Amino acid sequence: MAKAFKYGIKGITGYLEPAERELLRSLFDDVVSMLEPEERANQDPLAALVGLDSEAREPSDRALRRLLPNVSKSDDAASLEFRRYTERSLRESKIGALKAASLGLDKDELVLAPADARHWSTALNDVRLVLAERLDIRDDEDAGHVHLMQDWSQAEDVESYLALVYNFTTWLQESLVQAMLQALDTRG
Repeated sequence: MAKAFKYGIKGITGYLEPAERELLRSLFDDVVSMLEPEERANQDPLAALVGLDSEAREPSDRALRRLLPNVSKSDDAASLEFRRYTERSLRESKIGALKAASLGLDKDELVLAPADARHWSTALNDVRLVLAERLDIRDDEDAGHVHLMQDWSQAEDVESYLALVYNFTTWLQESLVQAMLQALDTRG
């Protein structure tokens, strides 16, 4: 059974069972595959090098839109322009955090340096955003309904399984953030 992250002499530590590590690795990989940009045959290499994407557009997948939201809800043109200049680097940043967190899953006990903790926090947040969208969580009432699902033996369908995974990643992220705050208080 997983043990919450905590701050101590070694830094931020946590423990995950092998099945929990594999679950997280799979979730991280799934989000990475969502975020990987399409390869285009006629892509301008200079534009790609500096992170410009003249063909950027709002994602059709709601979960991907949650990860890569518009900058303005009222100005589609400004959002598209901003997306062309920033989306590639945002995708790469998120993919980097997910892959860095995934690398940490090779050990039973997790020992996170400050940079590792930030990667983990980002990765868990992105996974939770995708799961929240798949579960159609829109407000506190929806989240409360999902939170009621606590027993793995009751997972009868995809939605109940996703709710359990969402609750697990939420608990893990909350414990990580608390450990990060404790680390800051200790150093501050």
